Amino acid sequence: MADGHWSRRHVLAVSFQATLAAAAAPALARTIRGEMPWTPGQVDAPYPFDGARFLTPDERRCVSAMVERLIPSDARGPGAREAGVIDFIDNQLAGFYGRGERWYMQGPFGPSTPEQGYQFEEPPAGFYRRGIAALDAACRERHGGRVFAALDAATQDAVLAAMEKGAFDLPSGVPAKAFFSLVRENAIEGFFCDPLYGGNRDMVGWRLVGFPGARYDYRPYLNHNGQRITLEPVGLKGGPTWNPR
Repeated sequence: MADGHWSRRHVLAVSFQATLAAAAAPALARTIRGEMPWTPGQVDAPYPFDGARFLTPDERRCVSAMVERLIPSDARGPGAREAGVIDFIDNQLAGFYGRGERWYMQGPFGPSTPEQGYQFEEPPAGFYRRGIAALDAACRERHGGRVFAALDAATQDAVLAAMEKGAFDLPSGVPAKAFFSLVRENAIEGFFCDPLYGGNRDMVGWRLVGFPGARYDYRPYLNHNGQRITLEPVGLKGGPTWNPR
């Protein structure tokens, strides 16, 4: 989906680079006295991609079509399909994220502000299931019995653009704008995550923005006199050729 010269891929790349720049800003130094507040090796281990699935085949086709239009393959490089974004999302929905295990999921429920984050009675997995069913039902009604995944790319773009604006009503009380926002957020996560989690396959997202990955030490590259530094990205599992498949 494009708006003039600003494609969704370009916006994603610029947003990610801005995030990296903010993270690299100098922090205030402090002196730690007494016992160190951490122990080497005693951290929360990552939850690697294990192939677990929550979505049915039809649901996967719907979400795949959505994320592939949000982050399409184009002249700048591979998109969501090549990065395995659908595998990342499916795996996340099958795990503790999909069940909302680490969130407060009790009432009261009511109107909320964007700053309050996820505010639905059902966890993300349930919201996805209800949202997919509502989206396909709406598409069948408006597009001759065809579900979202069966629409041509231009029509899919039009549907997503309307959802983003809140101008595409979905049945069963599903808020189209909120569903779109959740899928977009998860698509970005899957495109730029460490490959350990199943997305960003072959580190295509990191390569797009020039992010060198989870390297331990960047001190050898600090004094480069403004010259471009090209480093192959490295993930938590190792070198640039690592592939979860």
